[in-house]
Amino acid sequence: MLSGLWVADKTMSLLQRYVLAELLRVFALLLAGLTVLLVFVGVAGEVSKFGLGPYEIAKILPFIVPSLMPFTIPATLLLTVCLVYGRMSGDQEITAVKAAGINVLSLLWPSFLLGLVLSVATLILTDQFIPWARSNIENIITLAMEDIFLSRLRAHNQVTDPSHGIAITVLRVEGKTLIKPIFRYTSPGGGIITIQAHEAQLDFDLPRQQVLLDLRGCHISAPGGATMWVEHRKEMFPLHPNSTPPHARNLSIQSLQKDMDAISRTRTTDDQRRVIANVFALSLGEYSHLGDPASGSKLGEALGLRERFYKLNTEIHNRYAMACSCFFFVLVGSPFSILQAKRQFLTNFFLCFVPILLVYYPVVLLFVTLSKGAEVDPLWAMWIANGILLIAGGIILRKVLQH
Repeated sequence: MLSGLWVADKTMSLLQRYVLAELLRVFALLLAGLTVLLVFVGVAGEVSKFGLGPYEIAKILPFIVPSLMPFTIPATLLLTVCLVYGRMSGDQEITAVKAAGINVLSLLWPSFLLGLVLSVATLILTDQFIPWARSNIENIITLAMEDIFLSRLRAHNQVTDPSHGIAITVLRVEGKTLIKPIFRYTSPGGGIITIQAHEAQLDFDLPRQQVLLDLRGCHISAPGGATMWVEHRKEMFPLHPNSTPPHARNLSIQSLQKDMDAISRTRTTDDQRRVIANVFALSLGEYSHLGDPASGSKLGEALGLRERFYKLNTEIHNRYAMACSCFFFVLVGSPFSILQAKRQFLTNFFLCFVPILLVYYPVVLLFVTLSKGAEVDPLWAMWIANGILLIAGGIILRKVLQH
């Protein structure tokens, strides 16, 4: 009897290693193929945004791959389990295992384990590698922007930055010297100021990501038709066209928490100052200060800080929940593929993925929006979509174990 149990345990261990090896082999092949396809999409986005050359493209390629992994891993893992378990069930391997008295759940453990491991890996990629990769990409682009900026001027004789209301037109470029430049920018009042110069010298402040423009022999046209002549004038403007602050997705959880702590301290300090100012205004009878426009602007800043705080808090909890989607995708996909044994694996994948696409991701987007608006607590709201998959996976798994 003991020898029989030993043989059964040995057989089960061999089957689990066999299933795990199949999962890893198929997953690696699918992930490599899908990542290669998406890398070209990522490169195309950077090229179209910044106008990078072949040398810069080759340098940023190794950093684009980690940025895409968190998006490719869950779908690739779902396709993998649909393929492996669908084939095993279609080839009657699952039936043979049941006939041998082995619980089907023992064959599903490798996929559950792989889902857990990849959930942790996805979280690490999202939290550590994406910020690291984006930082390196930005450094490469920043160092290349000087050449890109001058190349654009030489090729098109103009550079525009609509987001900052800036445009430069030149007759020609000699080294870093602009001949007959025309510099237009929007003043704080909304009017357009035009500076026509004899020549201008360009300098690049890469640490601050700014372009310094040293204009000589300037004829300045201000809003309203006023004009003036100056011999020398300096201007500066952002180096990156359409530059934006770092997105929360490009920050680590530690950085997000530091920003939240800083916002909390600022909000607490501002609230205390506001209360003290109102108490003094009431005690001194200076009621006009209660309706001071400056107080309104401070209130607007406070609302902006509050909004950013909830966005950062939502990002943290959403990051954990989305990383764990790997496990919940497997929990649904593995038993579902066994039930749909007679179908092709791509049919299994679409029958499984389409409901996820139509239910899971809309639910995630809904509660992300509600959490950013402080209407729900992201601590539990970000897990509702995973909870739906948990219930669905439990129902399907029960059917598999019953038959």
